[in-house]
Amino acid sequence: MLLQASARRFCMLAALLLALATVIGALAAHALKPRLPADQYALLQTALQYQSVHALGLMAIGLLCESSPARALQVAGWLLFGGVLLFSGSLYLLLAGAPRPIGVLTPIGGLALLAGWCAAALALGAKRAA
Repeated sequence: MLLQASARRFCMLAALLLALATVIGALAAHALKPRLPADQYALLQTALQYQSVHALGLMAIGLLCESSPARALQVAGWLLFGGVLLFSGSLYLLLAGAPRPIGVLTPIGGLALLAGWCAAALALGAKRAA
């Protein structure tokens, strides 16, 4: 029962992240592109790309949680969600004028994303071996 709740939660969070990426992407393309210097626009595109790709991954983790009892998949899902918040979120904050020290969160988010994918690989490898 708990696994199914986690599966639904991950899918819901992924859908919200994808909706937010769509809104930010549309805003970027139509309102921000003419106003942002090229390097800042590229930074915004990086944040959007990582958010979108990893939100899709989070959706996949949620779907996998429906059929697999692996605790590592739940860990992977939370690491991916936290990683997106830290990585893309810190970039959005920097673009919005947050103090530069916020940038320390970006590599921490990247490490969380990497750890999430490693946890998913371990869970899926353990499932195959079983």
